[in-house]
Order: sequence, then structure tokens, then C-alpha cells
Amino acid sequence: MNVGFPTRVAASSCALCVAGLLVLAPAATAARARPPDPGTPAGPGSAGPRPSLLHRPGTQVRPHPGTPGPPVVSALSWVVADAITGEVLAAHDAHRRLPPASTLKTLFALTVLPVLPGGIRHTVREEELAGIGPGSSLVGVAEGRTYRVTDLWHGVFLSSGNDAVRVLSALSGGWRDTAARMQAKARELGAHDTRVLSPDGYDKPGQVSSAYDLAVFGRAGLRNPDFARYCATVEAFFPGRDGGTYGIRNTNRLLTGTDGVRPYPGLIGVKNGYTSSAGYTLVAAARRHARTLVVTVMNPRQGGGAAVYEEARALLDWGFHAAGRVDPVGSLDALRARPLPGPGAVSEAVPVVAAREVEDGPGWPETGMVAGAAGLGAGAVVVLLRLAGSRIEWV
Repeated sequence: MNVGFPTRVAASSCALCVAGLLVLAPAATAARARPPDPGTPAGPGSAGPRPSLLHRPGTQVRPHPGTPGPPVVSALSWVVADAITGEVLAAHDAHRRLPPASTLKTLFALTVLPVLPGGIRHTVREEELAGIGPGSSLVGVAEGRTYRVTDLWHGVFLSSGNDAVRVLSALSGGWRDTAARMQAKARELGAHDTRVLSPDGYDKPGQVSSAYDLAVFGRAGLRNPDFARYCATVEAFFPGRDGGTYGIRNTNRLLTGTDGVRPYPGLIGVKNGYTSSAGYTLVAAARRHARTLVVTVMNPRQGGGAAVYEEARALLDWGFHAAGRVDPVGSLDALRARPLPGPGAVSEAVPVVAAREVEDGPGWPETGMVAGAAGLGAGAVVVLLRLAGSRIEWV
């Protein structure tokens, strides 16, 4: 069916869009230039803030006496950070710019999830599947088949389907527009190492990210309920070409415990990736007791395909042991236009898995409502214009 939009709906959406621009304009202006890293919180007995070490080469850690250093791993770059406070516990070449592979889909989801409600049904057109790179990972999206947006997100998170990314990009403004909005989202979050050329993470000359930026994206994703649910899903059913369904399984082996990799206790996502240029990449988050850690591992040089998981396991183990026994070497909030609240505040700084323990009522925190309304208003205009001529139905 063709969906028309009443003038009253369009006017409301435009009003929200204007509100969104007013709220976000100062942040956009501040993010144009890369700000200096203001440093890290002061450690015990320190007279003031200690400088960040994250732009220094090599392994950076500030252990207390008697605390062992992080494990020696073969990855070109890695980060261990507290997902709630944003404090980086240790890192190795945190800002080294490397191809991210499908871990870039974390940024894609952060950008597109807020503007595409999961209940939309969409019939895929031939042109929406054009341009998929050879050798891409696919979930099996078929021309002429109708899918829920939720199905397509399962394809993105579980099967790393570049075909699903193509369709979701088409629904949210197009391939180039999606890449541009991903770039703007990265700057908003203080991820200045990332350059987006292909929203699905497919190798493109010049497309890069860093262990620091990917940790920023993973941490931000955990505060989005939809993102958190999708990235922790182990299995789902996907619509088949013949009208039936077939099972798909998450390719994050640290989550599923497949192909000789033991599942990590308390793992809650986030995303793995591989390309010939990037090697194996992984953003992993785990929760133990009252602490949530996020770890990024980029391109291990030894150990084959399982190494990225085993090195992430070793870094997570160390992080849970060392938390509270090291001083931070930097912060995932350091380069944001508007830093998140401190560890004592329960708001968007708290991952969804942690927030559920302290929030029983429905709805968003007050601090998120204004930003949420503004973002949805701005996104609504893009989606309404894009979907006005598309076959969709709601469930």
C-alpha cells in the first residue's frame, strides 16, 4: 500500500526537527574541531587530574602496587574500559587507525536504529540490494520478499548481513546519506579516528576506525535497549524466500560458544567482524557483579580466527580482576562534545543491563527525553520522506 502523511503529522514532525536542530546545533559546532584530551581523573594521593595516556604508542596502564599488568596479546590495538564510568583501564595503541570490518555496524546501528521502528514491514526492491561487495557476509534478503525491520536487524547483528544493511540504509535515507550521518554520529560521540565510506564495514581504501572509537560505539550501544537486545541475541528465525523461515545464529563465538571457543560468562554482546584487510575484529562487553566492561580487539597477529575471542577473554578477565586496582589511563568521554554524567549518576551513562536493576518504571529518564524527542523528530522527517512512496505496512 502507498502511505500518505497528513499535513498535521508532517507539521508535527517538522516542529520536532526544528527542536532537534536547536538542541544539537551547539554540540555539532563544538565537534567540528577535535578537542584536546582533558586527561583522566586523579588517582589516590594525586594533586590533580592526570594526563591521558591514550595517544601514546604501546601499552598504557597505571597499576597500583601489587596489581599485575594486562596480558600480552598479539592484537595491533586494544582497549579495556568500564562501560559505566567510561574510564579506560588499559590500552595498547588505542587511537591507531585500522580497518574496522563489521564492527563498524555498531556505529550503523547507533545511527539508524532510532529512526526505524521495528514493527515496519517493507517489501524489498531490486535496487535496494545493488552494490553489495563481492564476498560480503549475507543473511539472505530476497527481492520481492516482505520483512519486518526487526528481521533485518537480526540479520545485521547475528549474521552480519551486508544485504540487510543495504535495505535498512535505503529505508533511512540512502547509502551516502547514511554514511554521512554515521560520520556525524561518530563526531558527536567523540570518535575522531573513524572515517565512514561504506556503512556495512566492507573494505574501502581510507575507511578506518580505532579500538578507542569502537569501544565508544559499543558502550553507547549498551545504553540503547534495542541495540542491547539485538547484540545479545544468540538465535533467531529469518524469513525465507519460499514464505517459510530458517534459523540464524550469532557469529560472535564468545557469545555462542561455537567452533572451539568457550562462551564467556556474563557476555552481553557486542559485535565481531572480519575482512581480508582488517583481519579479525571484536567489540565485546560483559557484566560481572555490579561492573560492566567493554573490550575492543583489532587484528590479532597470531592464533587464527579464534585469537580475537581468546585475547578478548584474557583482557576481560584481567579487567574484572584489576578494576579498582588501577588508575585510568584515559576516558571514553574525553573527546565528546558533551561528556556523560559521572559514575554517581543513573542516566544514559548506565548500560541498559545495569539500568534494569535500578529502574522499574516505564519510559526514558528525563535527561534522555529531550534528546530522544529531538532525534526522533529529525529522523522522522528523513524516514517519512523516504517511505512516502514505498510499500510498507505496520504491525
